[in-house]
Amino acid sequence: MLRRLVSFLLLLAIAAALFVAVYPQGLGFQREYVVAQAVAFRGALAAVAVVLTIVFLFAGIVIRPLRRFLAAVAVLLVVFAAVTGGVVVERGLGGTKFRAKDAGDVTVLAWNTKGGAPGAAAIAELAASTHADIVSLPETRKATADQVAALLKKSGITMTVLTLAYDQLSPADSTSLLVSSKLGRYGMESGAETTKILPTVVARPEDGTGPVIVAVHPVAPVKAYMAEWRSDLSYLAKLCSGENMIMAGDFNSTLDHQAGLGSKSDALGKCRDAAKAAGSAGVGTWPTNVPTLVGTPIDHVMATVDWRVSGMRVITSEDGAGSDHRPVVAQLTPTS
Repeated sequence: MLRRLVSFLLLLAIAAALFVAVYPQGLGFQREYVVAQAVAFRGALAAVAVVLTIVFLFAGIVIRPLRRFLAAVAVLLVVFAAVTGGVVVERGLGGTKFRAKDAGDVTVLAWNTKGGAPGAAAIAELAASTHADIVSLPETRKATADQVAALLKKSGITMTVLTLAYDQLSPADSTSLLVSSKLGRYGMESGAETTKILPTVVARPEDGTGPVIVAVHPVAPVKAYMAEWRSDLSYLAKLCSGENMIMAGDFNSTLDHQAGLGSKSDALGKCRDAAKAAGSAGVGTWPTNVPTLVGTPIDHVMATVDWRVSGMRVITSEDGAGSDHRPVVAQLTPTS
């Protein structure tokens, strides 16, 4: 009797833990330490669950007295793998189609360059090949961004460079934004509140007619900075509370983490995720040394309802370029 009770309680605890890993937002745990790190890697969790299922089934054959208990654990793991893997599939494994670009469309490229590791030439080449009008470059110093702009200018592409640096000790403390002259003149907000540990650039059109453009970089959810990470995400949600805004960069968060910070159809505030709209929100963007299905999709392009997504993809061709993040590119079409 005692053995059965212990087995039941263990199974109940395992089931509860798996439920939290599948649907942490159901209990409000999506931004809690450990849970936040685990749910970021849904694809990896599903793969681990499949492996553990095989291990527990084999153990049940070998350890006969524990056969029922181990079989029950295996069933829980199968259900967990199916559900969490299903979430990844439902969010999309890689829509790559782009509608032919119209005159009013805006192409947005975001790439955390890990201190400009790919080099200015590689960044400029990618920006040119994707026909980017907006280039968000977290962890990129002004000197590198200026070099990128200079190389693009040689190709007939004029960009305004805006960089916010909290200090010069580390390239991670700089975020750069390039905006095409086709969108008009842009200036960076000075003295405005931004993300706490790493900088986020907020650029507004000087004539007041274009979209507000935000190059995003909240701090990562590591143990020492969990409070700052939560604050950063809340700040971004509040920032996107108006109209006509485009946000792009390294959000250090997935759609799971952002749950509760927007409406049902929005990710952060009034901003919607381009990858989700295009069927690519299950594709991992970090790190580049693992397959996209087991990585975490933390790099995003988002926009308010003033824009609809007419193309989006995660770029895997730069996996060996030096950054640990994959670039993402989205084409946005004005809704009016």
